[in-house]
Amino acid sequence: MATFESWLGAYEAVYRTLPATSDLQCPNCGHRTLRVVFTGPTGADYGYVSFWCDTCLEGIHLSRAPVPAGVIARSIDAPAEERNRGIPNYRLVT
Repeated sequence: MATFESWLGAYEAVYRTLPATSDLQCPNCGHRTLRVVFTGPTGADYGYVSFWCDTCLEGIHLSRAPVPAGVIARSIDAPAEERNRGIPNYRLVT
């Protein structure tokens, strides 16, 4: 299992490429299937981050993170099924 620090480093690398798609390798399994979703208050430039690997289903969750320009955050006020659509039940690294 990769460390939280490894995941944070991967997130920072992926963040720098947004809104473009990154092909960075997962710090845990090495596959290039990292995903990121921002959720926050409508119109805010900050929110929560779900960051995971679709292959090994491991990742991190961050709060109060800036939403980069060009990225649309999901509304925190949306129904849970809409807000969480496509985000799997992945293992959180702490």
